[in-house]
Amino acid sequence: MTGLLAAPLAAIAVATPAHAATSVDVQIVATNDFHGRLADRPTGSTNPEPIEIASVMAGAVKQLRTANPNTIFAAGGDMIGASTFESFIQHDKPTLDVLNEAGLDVSAAGNHEFDAGYADLVNRVMKPYDATTNPEGGADWQYLAANVRKRSDNSYALPDVAASPGTSDGGTWMTTTGGVDVGFIGAVTEDLPSLVSPAGIADVKINSIVAETNAAADKLKADGADLIVLLVHEGAATTNIASATDDSAFGKIVSGVNDKVNAIVSGHTHLAYNHTIGGRPVVSAGQYGANLNQLVFTVTDPDDNPATNNSTVAVKSQEVLPMFGKDPDGDGPKATPPLYPVDANSKAIVDAAFAKADVLGAQVLGKVAGPFNRAKLTNGTTENRGGESTLGNLVAEVQRWATSSPEAGAAQIAFMNPGGLRADMTGAAGGYPANLTYKQAAVVQPFANTLVNMKLTGAQIKTVLEQQWQRDAAGAVPTRPFLRLGVSDGFFATYDPAKAEGNRVTGMWLNGKAIDPATAYSVTVNSFLASGGDNFRGFSAGTAKRDTGKVDLQAMVDYMASKAATTPLAVNKEQRQVGVSWPAGAPRFYRIGQNVRLSLSSLAMTSPADARDALLNIKVGEKTLNPTPIDNTVDATPFDESGKSAVSVKLKGKTRTGKQLLTFTGPTTGTTFSLPIDVRKAKGEIKARTKPERIVKGETRTRVKIKASAFGISKVTGKVTVKAGGKKYTVKLKKGKAFVRLDRFKKTGKKRIVVIFQGNRKIRGTREFVKIQVHRN
Repeated sequence: MTGLLAAPLAAIAVATPAHAATSVDVQIVATNDFHGRLADRPTGSTNPEPIEIASVMAGAVKQLRTANPNTIFAAGGDMIGASTFESFIQHDKPTLDVLNEAGLDVSAAGNHEFDAGYADLVNRVMKPYDATTNPEGGADWQYLAANVRKRSDNSYALPDVAASPGTSDGGTWMTTTGGVDVGFIGAVTEDLPSLVSPAGIADVKINSIVAETNAAADKLKADGADLIVLLVHEGAATTNIASATDDSAFGKIVSGVNDKVNAIVSGHTHLAYNHTIGGRPVVSAGQYGANLNQLVFTVTDPDDNPATNNSTVAVKSQEVLPMFGKDPDGDGPKATPPLYPVDANSKAIVDAAFAKADVLGAQVLGKVAGPFNRAKLTNGTTENRGGESTLGNLVAEVQRWATSSPEAGAAQIAFMNPGGLRADMTGAAGGYPANLTYKQAAVVQPFANTLVNMKLTGAQIKTVLEQQWQRDAAGAVPTRPFLRLGVSDGFFATYDPAKAEGNRVTGMWLNGKAIDPATAYSVTVNSFLASGGDNFRGFSAGTAKRDTGKVDLQAMVDYMASKAATTPLAVNKEQRQVGVSWPAGAPRFYRIGQNVRLSLSSLAMTSPADARDALLNIKVGEKTLNPTPIDNTVDATPFDESGKSAVSVKLKGKTRTGKQLLTFTGPTTGTTFSLPIDVRKAKGEIKARTKPERIVKGETRTRVKIKASAFGISKVTGKVTVKAGGKKYTVKLKKGKAFVRLDRFKKTGKKRIVVIFQGNRKIRGTREFVKIQVHRN
């Protein structure tokens, strides 16, 4: 040691040890849009029962982790919220427990994580479980949202979850596995303000996903991350790779995040895809635990040179792993048999959740006379939030009824957003009337919104209805371009889809009386809509606003007890918003005998079980006209245009003149609405001819034959006056005809005979001129 110290430095030879490059296979197992799907308990099926969704997913993760200990279980958001009843009724506590058991490490926050508000996410879901102070919380994984910041100080809004196996600042999370430093960035869709109650996220702001991701990736790389994964709750509109490379919100994310991000795990659109774009995986597992994304990265030299962090990352494999095989008998349910072992610990949690939910949900609330369905697309099963529905209108009426007392606001009108309806309300199987249980009602409205009453003027109500044609806060048309509000009993509106944006709503009535733009009406909506949710910002303008404290589900429970405890609740089949388009150049008024032409739409509900009218009966005043047929083909667009009729009806002779109502009635659905028209007298025509051809002064008595007619009237009545030779003759028409014999003319020459039809209460008067020649003897 001393000799070495005494030796000249130049004489010391230091050899660099030979060191083979190390490599580690890091496995990312990912899910998204789980939505509390604990399990399925189908009845009447020949397939294996039950389907253990959560416990199979947990079993798959544990098996994959056993095969490769360097595994991280991640998620693209919406793990809770919009859950099935078994989880929802317990505020998603069972879902938190099974995901903890499955070993979920990190997840992007989805929009549904904010359903109950930002405070609920951070103060219940993300806080440790405590039997006394936080019995319904305790997620052990880290939620991330780099594009969600506090308004107060601009810091990341989500706290660090100490139980997670890494460190987090709320926007990013770093952990080490097999010597590899793996960093995650989380982000939630920028549409968050329109997807949850704005009041619930008032303390935070939503920033650009791309900008926040790139800043976070730069920082993670500077902090030594070898592998960086973006978890983003935004996704492609289709499974085609073009939807991930286009100009959509998701396409901009894929192309905009920098090359420090090695993979993008997405969600939100509930589609399964497995793309490679620009050399990096862009994936989604679909929905409800049906699949897992499996990404394996080979990371070389993970910590050989900390000064330069010269690790390299290569994609070894990327797969979508189905959790279940094909349906063995083809008649549903979709997810069976399991392809991975059922995790016993997770199954115990699920079984306990079902047992508790069965007790809570078995109570019968009343009976329904038929199914209350959401609107459907052309396939008959996929929900269409752009269509009017019996369920949406029922829920709106329930909420109006629940707040109709003076102390609750004496509500006159209520509106319901279609996205708040998460299941059809069909009652127990076996035919109708059917029992409706608490559980069957609860799965329809799982968000526990309270009912808010407010005052809106007629003009403000029109603004709200115009916002059914959607624009987000930035003025862009969102993924769902149209949302049809459910409306309560007694309210009716017409619209013209061809008119310019902002001018489409053409009429509104309450209990048959036209809505006055200046009059204030008492309106109830749920708390989500009340604060401008789903881009219905018009509700934010309401005055005298008060939260009644009544919960939407409890309102349904009370309504069923009042209306359907003994008599089954009938399905109200009426349409409450109908499209009416008058042709270009439509007259200001119509004459008796003319055709009235217009186009009607939105005359049909679109669920296969919904009743439909084959035709509409028509009256003008009390006069029945010919009915008009309806084309009930379900529209392929996400708008409410199904049920169309090209109306062309003739105003018959017995139609009264003046301001009249053109009334349409659906004989099956009961849909009834009236449109004002101005009816004027028919345009009369009169023809006269004389005999004989040669008229001689002082000898010939000229005969005038008169025929009167009017378009649309078969037998014209009334008086005709004939003026000739300084004399006047009056005669009554009989079946539109009259005959007058004139006195002999005293002078020769050209004469003019004036024939005047004086008209009647249905026909406008007119006149005819006949020229004759009077000859000498």
